[in-house]
Amino acid sequence: MLTVTTANVNGLRAAAKKGFVEWLARTDADVVCLQEVRAEPHQLPDEVREPAGWYVTHAPAAAKGRAGVSLYSRREPDAVRVGFGSAEFDGSGRYVEADLPGLTVASLYLPSGEAGTERQDEKERFMAEFLPYLVGLKARAAAEGREVLVCGDWNIAHTEADLKNWKANRKSAGFLPEERAWLGKVFEEYVDVVRALHPDVAGPYSWWSYRGRAFDNDSGWRIDYHVSTAGLAAKAVKAVVERATSHDLRWSDHAPVTVAYL
Repeated sequence: MLTVTTANVNGLRAAAKKGFVEWLARTDADVVCLQEVRAEPHQLPDEVREPAGWYVTHAPAAAKGRAGVSLYSRREPDAVRVGFGSAEFDGSGRYVEADLPGLTVASLYLPSGEAGTERQDEKERFMAEFLPYLVGLKARAAAEGREVLVCGDWNIAHTEADLKNWKANRKSAGFLPEERAWLGKVFEEYVDVVRALHPDVAGPYSWWSYRGRAFDNDSGWRIDYHVSTAGLAAKAVKAVVERATSHDLRWSDHAPVTVAYL
């Protein structure tokens, strides 16, 4: 059994004070992928920078207080790579991958964008570079007899089933037609593992705005994905969104998404 969790922590220093440390201590995950860490390693408390029993790679952004991804594994990786060969984005704290036996696993934080702004242009440039990389990664892994799992905050809801208020968000970043079409191309190459295990249902959502009563009303978005090659996806037996039991127990505006693979 291999258990993998992905979670956007919305600032790891803040999350550590609100329950992440306790969550990490009790999780059964073998690999944990974090996004939006927003800190340099030396700024993190010891219990999240180098927790006992974990091998950790932190990939902060060159821009202070922005983005940042981390990857925790119980087993020491055979190799670790930061970035995907992009001159623009390799220093932006948005991608790190590690080789484990028979598996390459990655933590991704895709730009969120904002419709009609430079932030959306940046997101589109990232997507344009990242898809060919994913295709190449799949081919290289297949040649080596490896599976691939890219976990993270993809910042796109693929279908109407992936966000509660889809009608009101048809012109919003994260649900634009061109973004959804791009993610569809990703899913021609890889499998959306959680959706494969939970077909024909709304959600399960993994992000809820802190504004209003979005969490209490389960008015969320499913934007945190396990995206894997078909061989690994076929071994997925259980997918759970670790949704807090109440608003005050949240340590992020996202919830961890955990999948068990046989």
